[in-house]
Amino acid sequence: MSEALTTRMLHVSTGSRERVVDLTADCEDFLREAAAGRDGLLNIFVPHATAGIAVIETGAGSDDDLLAALHTLLPADDRWQHRHGSPGHGRDHVLPAIVPPHATLPVIGGRLELGTWQSVCLVDTNRDNANRQVRLSFLG
Repeated sequence: MSEALTTRMLHVSTGSRERVVDLTADCEDFLREAAAGRDGLLNIFVPHATAGIAVIETGAGSDDDLLAALHTLLPADDRWQHRHGSPGHGRDHVLPAIVPPHATLPVIGGRLELGTWQSVCLVDTNRDNANRQVRLSFLG
């Protein structure tokens, strides 16, 4: 792998409920090794059709507020054309249009440049898929 681009795959178990999973510590661990004090960009990508990446505050209720807002925007009912899986699963396939499956963030001096209350999170509303992959890529 080139020194300019380093990548790692995370394996995240989200269980059988909707979740917002904070990945910030995983991103920081990856950057300690991959960035090694350099400036660049961190790309976070979830290669799934029913999950997304969000940069939000966690721990103060915002993660639950996000899930509540998604329930309002994307109700888990029978309105969806895509109908396999658990009830309302079609909405899970619309999620990445609202919470994209990627984020690209600045890295300065090997450290992720987030605001004071910002965290990098996996957003997973699909109760039918308990195991997710998240690709972290550093471009120096």
